[in-house]
Amino acid sequence: MIGEVKKLLIIPHIKVHNANALSSPFTIGFPAMTAWLGAVHALQRKLNAQDISVVFSATGVVSHDMDLQTYKGDNDFVRSIVGTGNPLDKTGSRSAFIEEARCHLDVSLVIQFDNITIDEREQMLTAISHLLHASMKIAGGDIKAFQAPFCINCKEGDDQDLRKVQRILMPGYALIERRDLMLDAMSNGSDALDSLIDYLAIHHKCETDDDGNVTWSSYRKTLHNKPAGWIVPIATGFHGISELGDAKNQRDPVTPHRFAESIITLGEFKMPHRIRFIEDILWRYHSEGDLYLCQQNKHATSKNELDSESSAIESEF
Repeated sequence: MIGEVKKLLIIPHIKVHNANALSSPFTIGFPAMTAWLGAVHALQRKLNAQDISVVFSATGVVSHDMDLQTYKGDNDFVRSIVGTGNPLDKTGSRSAFIEEARCHLDVSLVIQFDNITIDEREQMLTAISHLLHASMKIAGGDIKAFQAPFCINCKEGDDQDLRKVQRILMPGYALIERRDLMLDAMSNGSDALDSLIDYLAIHHKCETDDDGNVTWSSYRKTLHNKPAGWIVPIATGFHGISELGDAKNQRDPVTPHRFAESIITLGEFKMPHRIRFIEDILWRYHSEGDLYLCQQNKHATSKNELDSESSAIESEF
C-alpha cells in the first residue's frame, strides 16, 4: 500500500560458496526461492531462541554475481557439472556419489521485519552477525563473508526512500516473479510446460541473399514487440501429491509427512533501479490446499496504478 512504512533489514553482499544450483529436478541455475526464504526463516528461529522476538515477513533477493560450476568445451554441445574431488576409498577407487550442481554467489538480502522495537535492533544485528559467521548455511552453501547488516525504514511511494535502497542494491539484479507470462500464454491455449519453454527457447533462423551467402540469427519470444526481459525458470514451491500421514524414519516424528513435487514458473532478473516499489521485490510464503508456494504480491492499489504499471512494463521491455 502506498504510504506504508516498511522496516527493512538489509544484509549486503553475502558471499556463498558451493550453494545448491539444482533448483528443481529439471532446472539448474540460481537457487530456488524456497532456499532463500527457508534460510531467512531459519535465521528468525535462531533469533527467537535467543529471546529476540523478531518476525521476518518477506524476503527480497538481489544477485550481484553468480559462478555456476559447469564446463563446456569448444566442441561440446552440452555443459558438464564440475564435481568435487572426493577422497579415495580403501581400494584406491573413487567412492560412488551423485553429482551435485554447485554455484558460488554474491547476493544481498532485503528482509521485511516486525515485532521488534528500535532499542532491540542493535541486539538483533549483533546476533545476526554472530549467527551468519558461526552456524548458518544458505541454499546448502557456506557463508564466506558478508558486509555488516543494518536496518532502514522505507515508505512506499516515497521516491527518496526508494532511491536509498536502490543505491545500496546496485549493481545487481533482483529476482521478480513473472507467473503472469505463463498465465497469459495458458489463457491462449498453451499448457504449462509449453508456456514455460516458449519464453525460454532460443530460436535460430537463416537467410540466404542473392549471392548465396547465409546469415544466421537468434531470437527469443518478444512481449509487446520488444524482448521479454531476462526471463529464467525458477522453482517457487511444492505441490503435495499424497495425503498427510506418517512415514518411517522421517526427520520430524511429530509433523505429518507427505510426498511433493517441485513447482516451476518464470522469473525475471531486473536491476533494482527499475523497480517502483519495495513490495515489487519481496517474496512471501503462501499455502493453499495442496500448494506450498513462495509468491510475490504485485503492487497495485488502484486502476490508475494498474494502467501506469502496464505502461511502464511496455516502455521498459
